[in-house]
Amino acid sequence: QVQLVESGGGLVQTGGSLRLSCAASGRTISLYAMGWFRQAPGKEREFVATISRSSTTTDYTDSVKGRFTISRDNGKNTVSLQMNGLKPEDTGIYFCGGARYGLGPRNSFEYDYWGQGTQVTVSS
Repeated sequence: QVQLVESGGGLVQTGGSLRLSCAASGRTISLYAMGWFRQAPGKEREFVATISRSSTTTDYTDSVKGRFTISRDNGKNTVSLQMNGLKPEDTGIYFCGGARYGLGPRNSFEYDYWGQGTQVTVSS
């Protein structure tokens, strides 16, 4: 069992930056592919970015490519999401997830563990 806690969300203006962090406890995250997902009001949770266990493979949804960077530090048991050039459409609750199988699934149902989320609001 692993517990995940996200932090770093907040309110920023269009074009601003935020760095989200996901701290894990209970087990080493080196056992899991890790991902960031987001959920806007009235919408389903959607894939944002994933990273494989050894950081050799990353994947991003098209709308964030070139703006967001996912990284992990297995020694510190943390996963981060650097978000630059934020847009109002990036607004939502951002969730960190851990998947026991796969390099970095894009489907939320393939994730076994989730944090409680952190709110990101981008004003226009």
